[in-house]
Amino acid sequence: MEDIENIELAYLNLKDYQELKQAMIESYTTMPDSIWKEEQIRTLIHKFPEGQAVIKVNNQIAGCALSIIVDYDKFDHNHTYEQITGNYTFSTHTNDGDIIYGIDVFIKPEFRGLRLGRRLYDYRKDLCERLNLKGLAFGGRIPNYHKYADTLSPKEYIDKVRRKEIHDPVLNFQISNDFHPARILTNYLEGDASSHEYAVLLEWDNIYYEKKNKLATTIKKIVRLGLVQWQMRPYKSLDDVMEQAEFFIDAVSGYRSDFALFPEFFNAPLMAENNHLSTPEAIRELAKHTSEMVQRFSKLAISYNINIITGSMPEMVDGKLHNAGYLCRRDGTMERYEKLHVTPDEAKVWGMVGGNQVIAFDTDCGKIGILICYDVEFPELSRILADEGMDILFVPFLTDTQNGFSRVRHCAQARAIENECYVAIAGSVGNLPKVQNMDIQFAQSMVFTPCDFAFPTNGVKAEATQNSEMILIADVDIDLLRELNQFGSVRNLKDRRLDLFELRKK
Repeated sequence: MEDIENIELAYLNLKDYQELKQAMIESYTTMPDSIWKEEQIRTLIHKFPEGQAVIKVNNQIAGCALSIIVDYDKFDHNHTYEQITGNYTFSTHTNDGDIIYGIDVFIKPEFRGLRLGRRLYDYRKDLCERLNLKGLAFGGRIPNYHKYADTLSPKEYIDKVRRKEIHDPVLNFQISNDFHPARILTNYLEGDASSHEYAVLLEWDNIYYEKKNKLATTIKKIVRLGLVQWQMRPYKSLDDVMEQAEFFIDAVSGYRSDFALFPEFFNAPLMAENNHLSTPEAIRELAKHTSEMVQRFSKLAISYNINIITGSMPEMVDGKLHNAGYLCRRDGTMERYEKLHVTPDEAKVWGMVGGNQVIAFDTDCGKIGILICYDVEFPELSRILADEGMDILFVPFLTDTQNGFSRVRHCAQARAIENECYVAIAGSVGNLPKVQNMDIQFAQSMVFTPCDFAFPTNGVKAEATQNSEMILIADVDIDLLRELNQFGSVRNLKDRRLDLFELRKK
């Protein structure tokens, strides 16, 4: 083959038909009757010009990809090639469909080995994303199957191809280009003797697909997080605490943040007024403020147009002391979350008990999870949330020593990697000399990411200064999580051995 001067991807033009016909003749030597007529090519170009692409090397057609858009639900799972193409008339094409169906793709023999087929498939994927369609599908031939038909069923053959025990150049190529086998199609392509007229229905899912919604709302893909690293200091009243909280909410909303995250027990300074009581009595007095604070946070969420995660506060429920917080959405709705694993100190000193619900919450920025401090050290909880669709995990925490903080910090980062999500942690700093059991605080608020090419190499998106009052603002891209799930160097969620174990809520 002569030296390559240029490679061009272009729309198929009807004036190229004679050259295209010759390319088909050279490519389909085992199926000489599989040549598209000029009128069929004319119809395809008329119905769906963007779906008909050629790749040219030195201005010569080297390969071609032909496609239509179909309403996938209208076809039986065991459809044939004749049915999907409307008896080769392409009457099945509809601009209102949801799937690009591949009608044909080929590369001339002299140009094989240049990965030109991959360019055509990548073009189809880009087109699918641009048109906001669910994905791609086509029936893939298995031309080497005739060599094994006497001893293997089509399913056994495909399994062996996937395990690299049998080489099938067509199927191997499709799988390496991120297509997954969905089912076996029988009597798919009449005359395909080498495949015994079997085909593999191959599919590729568009992870960016958004179902058309008549409502004006939409889920944000770039989400801005505002983390509050709260300074513990004496406050005379609940009003003083909420004044400081509103200052931070005003600040992070001024940067157009979508979330404001407060730490665990950030309102603990109010216990100073009850320092003359026993520690269990003092925190129960603090719990009396919780209801009013939550109502104030909800009003702030609406007025500042921001989703507020209230950290956590002590709360009495049916006579028992809980560690709980609230998600106050900017539309005025609220959700309650609770600490499930109380620390030995919380149980011993305060008589606190753990909650019973782990839930992923819907927001206008997608699904989120919230785990309070110690809970992030139990990987099962965040895995359950990940299975429920969580994209961002928020962790309000309070730790007194650096080793306590290190437990939260390292476990939180592990959760980001193993669950393919973002994790934001926010804690309190400073000292409280007049509050028992809350003397010292150590914190560094941070935002963690998975560790892959699209993310920071160390998995840290942003970090605050240790032990200083400040806010931390960071943007996270939800679409990067979708790419990671499908195409990451490792795929922690996809590669779980669910044939060996399972995790479920009781």
